[in-house]
Amino acid sequence: MIALISQFSLALATVLALFGAVAGFAAVRGVYNHAPAVTLLNSIQRNVLLVSGLVSIAFVGLVYSFVISDFSVRNVAENSNLALPVFYKVAASWGSHEGSFLLWVLMFAGWTQAVAWAKFEVSACFKVRVLATLQLVLVGFLLYLLIASNPFEYLYPTPVDGRDLNPLLQDIGMIIHPPLLYMGYVGFAVTFAFAVAGLLEGRFDMTWARWSRPWTNVAWAFLTMGIALGSWWAYRELGWGGWWFWDPVENASLMPWLAGTALIHSLAVSEKRGALKSWTLLLALTTFALSLLGTFLVRSGVLTSVHAFATDPERGVFILALLFIVVGASYILYALKTGEVGQGGNFKATGRESLLLSNNVLMSAALVAVMLGTLYPLVVEVIGGRKMSVGQPYFEAMFAPILLPAVLLMALGPDSRWRETRLAQYIKPGAVALAVAALVLLGAALFNGYFSLLWAVGVVCAVFMAVATLAHAAVATRKAGASIPESGLLYRIRRLSLSYWGMVLAHLGVAVFVVGVSWVKTFETETDAVLKPGDTSEIGPWRVTFIGVDSVQRQNHVAALGVFELTRGDGTVIHLLEPEKRRYQSSEQIMTEAAIHSDWFSDVYIGLGDAVQSSANSGAWGVRLYYKPLINLIWWGCALMALGGLLTVFDRRYRPRKNAVAA
Repeated sequence: MIALISQFSLALATVLALFGAVAGFAAVRGVYNHAPAVTLLNSIQRNVLLVSGLVSIAFVGLVYSFVISDFSVRNVAENSNLALPVFYKVAASWGSHEGSFLLWVLMFAGWTQAVAWAKFEVSACFKVRVLATLQLVLVGFLLYLLIASNPFEYLYPTPVDGRDLNPLLQDIGMIIHPPLLYMGYVGFAVTFAFAVAGLLEGRFDMTWARWSRPWTNVAWAFLTMGIALGSWWAYRELGWGGWWFWDPVENASLMPWLAGTALIHSLAVSEKRGALKSWTLLLALTTFALSLLGTFLVRSGVLTSVHAFATDPERGVFILALLFIVVGASYILYALKTGEVGQGGNFKATGRESLLLSNNVLMSAALVAVMLGTLYPLVVEVIGGRKMSVGQPYFEAMFAPILLPAVLLMALGPDSRWRETRLAQYIKPGAVALAVAALVLLGAALFNGYFSLLWAVGVVCAVFMAVATLAHAAVATRKAGASIPESGLLYRIRRLSLSYWGMVLAHLGVAVFVVGVSWVKTFETETDAVLKPGDTSEIGPWRVTFIGVDSVQRQNHVAALGVFELTRGDGTVIHLLEPEKRRYQSSEQIMTEAAIHSDWFSDVYIGLGDAVQSSANSGAWGVRLYYKPLINLIWWGCALMALGGLLTVFDRRYRPRKNAVAA
C-alpha cells in the first residue's frame, strides 16, 4: 500500500509540474492578460508547494519501505536484507539507481520550492519564467523516474529476505555524500533557469547577476562538499590509499565544479561592471548541462566506473534524450537571443575584469582537458569498436600547468581594481608574498631533505596566494575602521562584507588544498610487508608492530580484525590500529576496511591483506602500509572553500527590500 501511494504521488506530481510549467509560460506570453502578474506568481508558487510535497511523500514512502523491509518492492529486495542495521537501511534508500534518482528529484523539487518562496528584487513575470523553467525540467526527471527507473516496482513472489546493500556503501560517507553532491548538481539548475528567463526577456542586467550569485554560490559550496566527502569516503573505504583516481564518474562531478567556479567569477564581473554578459549566460547554461552529462555518465553504463549505478542502455537513451532536449533547447535560445543581451562594458587589460576573465579561460581549459580525457575513450569505442582508457598521467600532466597559473591569478585578484590597475600596485604585495613563499619553500626543503620541481611550484603558488590574501585582508580590516581610530578589531571585521570574507576563506581554502596535494604527491610512502605477530615495520617516522588477528562476529558480517601497535621513533606507543577483512554473510563478499591514524595533518594508513598459507610463515598476514604527510590539508582546504561559498550568501546586499517579489 505504501509503495502504491508513493507511486501515485509521483504520477500526480508529474501532472501538476507539467501544468505549472505550461501555465507559467502561457501566462507570461499574454494568454492570461486579465490576471495580474503577482496573482499568477502566487498560483504557481502554490503549485510548486504541492509538487514538492508529493515528491516528499514518495521519498518518505521509499525510506519507510526500506526500514520495515518490505521485500515486495524490488528496489528494497535488491538493496537490503533483514540483518542490515537500520542506519544503513535508511541510506540504502538512495544506494540504488532508482532510489538515488528519486533523491535527485527530491533535491530538485526542494530547490524549486526555495526559489518559489524566496524574496528577491525581480519582476513577477521574471520569477514566473524561472519557476516554469524549473518545473518543465522537473517533468522530464519525473517521467524518467516513472517510465525507466521506477523505485516502487512490485516483486512477485515476495522473497523472505533481500540481497543486502553493497558492502562498499555500508559506510557513514554513504549517508552524507550523495545528498551533498546532488544538492550541488541540482542547485545549478536555478542559475540555469535564471539564464533561460533572462534570455526569454532579452534582458540581462546587474540585477540578474546580483540575484543569481547567491544561488550559484550555495550550489557550488554543496558540490565542493560532496566531491570532498566522496574523495574522503573512497580514501577510507576502498583500501587503496588514494584520494582521487580520475575515474570517469569522479571527473563527471569535477566538470560542473570547474564550470561553476568560472561562473562565480564571471557573475562578479557582470554584477559589478555589467560586462561579460553573454559569456556569463553561456556559463550558466553550460554548468547545469555538465551536471546532466554527469548524470548520463553515471546512469547509462557507457563508461566503466566503480561509481556507476546502472548498465541498462535503455535508461541511458532516455537520459541522453533528456540531455539533448534541455541542453539543445537552451543553447538554441542562447543563439537566438544573445544578440539582444550584448557583451557589456569594456575594460582594460590591467583591470580586475581581465584577471577574472583570464581565470575563466584557465578554468575552461581545465574543463576541456578533463572532458576530452573522460569522453575520448567513449568516442573511440563508438567509432572504432575498441576499448581504451585515459589514465592518471594524462590528467595530471594537463591539469597542473593549467590550474597553478589560476592560483596565481586568484592571489592577485584582491589587490586589483575594477576597470584599470596600475602595475605598480602589484609590485609591493607581490614581492612580499613571493619572499615569504620562497622562505617557506627553503625551510621545507631543508627539513625534508628533498626537492622536486612540481612540489616547489605548488608550494610557492599556494603560499604566495595565502600570504597575498591574508595581507589584503589585514589592510582592508585596518582601513575599515579608519574613520573611528578607537574602534576594535571585531568592529572593523564586521564593517567588511560577508561576501568579502567568503572570498578570503575560499581563496585560503584553495591555497591549503594545493599545499596538501603537492606535499602528499611528493612525500607519501608505501610499503608492502608480510608480518607475523611481534614483527615490526617502519613507515615514514612511525614504527608499526603486528600484534595479531582476532575474529569478530557482527550483525551482518564476520571480521578478521588485525591489531597493530603504532609507535614513534622513541618507542612511545601512540595508538592501536585495527584494520579488518570482512566477509558479508548474505552476499559472501570480502571487503577490506583500512585503519587510519590521523593527526591534524597527516595519516598512517594500514590495509590488511590475506593470511599467508605457508608453514614457514605460520600466523603471518600480508599488510600494506601508507604514510600520507599533510593529506588532511586536502579536505581542510575543501572545507574552507565550501564555508567561504556559503558565507557569501548571507551578505547584506542579498537581503531584499520590503517591496521585493515575495513568497
